Amino acid sequence: MGRIKSTFVKTSGMKIYEKGSDEFTGNFDENKKIIEKYAKISSKRLRNSITGYVTRLAKKNGSQS
Repeated sequence: MGRIKSTFVKTSGMKIYEKGSDEFTGNFDENKKIIEKYAKISSKRLRNSITGYVTRLAKKNGSQS
């Protein structure tokens, strides 16, 4: 069981992932740095939540590194 992501996190994560899908990997820390290029997120907690969702999308779509 995992935590349920809000609709805002999912829609924001999908939009960011579509913009730079070839850059994202299965590494959370690398994805945090990449997300800063595509979106300005003021809250650390929100940024980490979106990054976690994008990392999950990257793993699901086979971009594991």
